[in-house]
Amino acid sequence: MIRTALVVGGGIAGPATAMALRKAGIDATVYEADTAPRDGAFLTLAPNGIDALRVLEADDAALADAFPTPGITLRSTTGKVLGDVTVSGMKSYTLRRSDLYRALHDEAVARDIPVLTGKRFVGLTQTATGVRAEFADGSTAAGDVLIGADGIYSAVRRAIDPTAPPPVYAGLVGNGGFAPPIAAVDATPGHYEMIFGRRAFFGYVVAPDRAVWWFANVPRRTEPARGELATIDWRTRLTELFADDAGPALAVIAATPALLPMDPIQSIRGLRAWHAGRVALVGDAAHAPTPTSGQGASLSIEDGLMLAKCLRDHADPADAFTRFEAARRPRVEQIVKAAARNNSSKAAGPVGRVIRDAMMPAILRLPATSNAQRKIYDYHVDWSAAAR
Repeated sequence: MIRTALVVGGGIAGPATAMALRKAGIDATVYEADTAPRDGAFLTLAPNGIDALRVLEADDAALADAFPTPGITLRSTTGKVLGDVTVSGMKSYTLRRSDLYRALHDEAVARDIPVLTGKRFVGLTQTATGVRAEFADGSTAAGDVLIGADGIYSAVRRAIDPTAPPPVYAGLVGNGGFAPPIAAVDATPGHYEMIFGRRAFFGYVVAPDRAVWWFANVPRRTEPARGELATIDWRTRLTELFADDAGPALAVIAATPALLPMDPIQSIRGLRAWHAGRVALVGDAAHAPTPTSGQGASLSIEDGLMLAKCLRDHADPADAFTRFEAARRPRVEQIVKAAARNNSSKAAGPVGRVIRDAMMPAILRLPATSNAQRKIYDYHVDWSAAAR
């Protein structure tokens, strides 16, 4: 019987998994490398992610600083509407990444789940009866199982499989920011506007206080070297890239006090296995989709619930982890692949833009499109049912 778990990573997947483990009767401790609160851009919690939070009874806390974002309008470089994406009766919510981190951290602590910071994971040792984690400060911790929830650059993943493939570059780099209310932006609060520009992609949403939350994706054929993107004046560069496009990109970028760092957009896919012995991976450590999916955070929370169910119902960790992976892999790989396809439309050349703009309205009108979205959003982890 599994009684204790070490959870490495204190972002989204880690606290969510720890709360799910506690719900399953397993004592979990979270170990986070950072000592200061995380910052960053914003993200979307999809209806399926909100449903998973509701199963954890953490939805109210997580959504306290979020606002509903029920739809998306897609536009061409000229401002022409290519289509709208909505799913009837379902709402996503948008919030700052830092607010979600804080909410999940605080909720875990309120449930008496220890969250230890300054604990950078550096290695592990497994035995027939348990696993021991080693940290950079020289300390160790022991438990029945260890869960790697430490993101796309997971150290736990490298520890259980040194030959695991590295993150895959998507051919795009991205950043964004938060601008104060702008007269040039008259979009409905909570409704996303996505613009396929001539040379780059621009997306934004107006928050309830009329501030403009935005992001930019810039095609780049080769993956940048470490530190290379920080040497570029991105305010000037983005102004050049969006100069010929309709929409408020130039005004929004000019009004933004500080741009977020530009980073390469990457994904994790194709791992041989998400587990080894008494160690398993969840969230981005196992299957990171690119932000285009709008599902990274939601899939991580789903993972935590399903993993906890499997450990609750199957005493042997290897058996529980095998069942967890079998239950989750088909779903997440479908979403990761779909996001990769969508990324290619953001980096289309002149001919590709014409084809994309001509076909997209028809594609978005297809019943199959809405059915596929509903299949993703309707996902529910039935906590009362036994894990098979």
